[in-house]
Amino acid sequence: MSDPKTELIRLLGAALASIAPEAVGTPIQLERPREAAHGDFSSNLAMQLARRMKKNPRELAARLIAELPVSALVKKVEVAGAGFINFTLDEAALRNVIPAILAAGDAYGRAALGGGGKVLLEFVSANPTGPLHVGHGRGAAYGASLAGLLKFAGWDVTCEYYVNDAGRQMDILALSTWLRYLALCGETVAFPPNGYQGDYVRHMAAQLQAARGSRYRRLAADVLADVPPLPGAARDDDEAKALRERHLDALIANGKKLLCEDWHVVHQHALARQLADGRSDLEEFGVEFDVWFSEKALFDMGLVARCVERLEAAGHLYRQDGAKWFKSTAFGDEKDRVVQRENGIYTYFASDIAYHLNKYERGFDRLINIWGADHHGYIPRVKGAIDALGLDPDQLDVALVQFAVLHRGGQKVPMSTRSGEYVTLRDLRQEVGNDACRFFYVLRKADQHLDFDLDLAKSRTNENPVYYIQYAHARIASVLKEWGGDSAALKNANLALLEDSHEVALVNRLTKFPDVIETAAEDRAPHQVAFYLKDLAADFHACYHRNRILTDDPDLRLARLALAAAVRQVIYNGMTLLGVSCPELM
Repeated sequence: MSDPKTELIRLLGAALASIAPEAVGTPIQLERPREAAHGDFSSNLAMQLARRMKKNPRELAARLIAELPVSALVKKVEVAGAGFINFTLDEAALRNVIPAILAAGDAYGRAALGGGGKVLLEFVSANPTGPLHVGHGRGAAYGASLAGLLKFAGWDVTCEYYVNDAGRQMDILALSTWLRYLALCGETVAFPPNGYQGDYVRHMAAQLQAARGSRYRRLAADVLADVPPLPGAARDDDEAKALRERHLDALIANGKKLLCEDWHVVHQHALARQLADGRSDLEEFGVEFDVWFSEKALFDMGLVARCVERLEAAGHLYRQDGAKWFKSTAFGDEKDRVVQRENGIYTYFASDIAYHLNKYERGFDRLINIWGADHHGYIPRVKGAIDALGLDPDQLDVALVQFAVLHRGGQKVPMSTRSGEYVTLRDLRQEVGNDACRFFYVLRKADQHLDFDLDLAKSRTNENPVYYIQYAHARIASVLKEWGGDSAALKNANLALLEDSHEVALVNRLTKFPDVIETAAEDRAPHQVAFYLKDLAADFHACYHRNRILTDDPDLRLARLALAAAVRQVIYNGMTLLGVSCPELM
């Protein structure tokens, strides 16, 4: 059986050519009606053409129906509403999806929607200043699932991680590591409250001491020379926060002055270990990147300076208080942004502009950034800079991912980034497993709030969607093993015997998988695949409890085995896209 959607588009195209040759080429859209009573597919073609052809849409729909070629696929077609054309498909023809699935195997559901277009998908891109936490995990799961979905739908996808290895946060991590190292060497320097305080920093300091002994030891008095004092711990006003930041910056400046070239060694020690830890964590999570792009490389190749010069030459910068400002308000931003400070140092925004210029220069057809929802305000300034550089800002899509909140025993699990009290992605994976992590993370639309129920994720009940779907796959595998026959025999099954309403519903669900793939890919929405798999598993379990697969009737047995094998294949294809395993035994 050809794909039902493709066949219906062909039929409508033929009817259109018959009544209005001049309109041939009009995009024909088909959608699945929300209500089963409205059929399997609906088209608004008549409504699209009514104004151009100066015809009543219902009359035009009737004419199109009259000119439709005969097809075994179509059981009924009728005009509905203001001029919709509703198709009800023939059940016998739909059952041909079963041999189509078994023949296509892992390729069933693949689409050519992307046409081989090159997509650069950038996600996670967390500062390598500590272990990845559960918020990063949601971005990682969404990004990896979206990459798999886009590839399956015909795009050529490159996955990229942008490593922020040139900014202030890395200097703070280097300082934090060095201060812990000094403590191991016997030098007492009060640890700043806005430094990185997790145990991983102490571990890196111990590694540094084990490898280099006391080489980087400096007197505490020298470290604290000319460093402004900290405000009282009870103060939390803006002035106190600014004082803490100045205290931190002074410590960093002293560290660089006292260590000279060795500061780079400490910096690289912390960077390399955190980057390796993050890479290992992601790989264990089933998330791999084709490119790890260094922010520092942008400076090394002179691209940041070139970007700022290009913006200035185009008249998009101005000077104020010694700094260079980008006129981002001209592009919809709430205020203008500094790209180069009065001391000559480029801002993070400047390097981000350069990074996006580099993306465009690499020749991708589409750029997709996956950012945390707190970066929403960053979108207009980045797109504005792209526009100011003479590039097409519409070529860039930004998908926002809301934070994930963990719940255990009905209580929210607290987390904090700098204090070291957060739950890491590794902790979460070890507690509930990779499969539950990957699936639960994409079970909601990415820009919606996610409550992650740890107890549910670990449960082995039908309420756990991962378990429910995997159990359907394992149950079918068990039945096929018990049957013990040659899978090649399934292609000879008499599918006309699948007449029970649950079997019909299951067949209908299978035919929708290619549509789900295309829609989910177009909407950048892997959660739609997750919802579909839940529904497919529910349909299968209902059918299984009503109809014994290994019945005594050999013909009916073979037909039901073929149906079950097709369900197993589609579950496997869908779960693989989401990075979730399909065990054969549970």
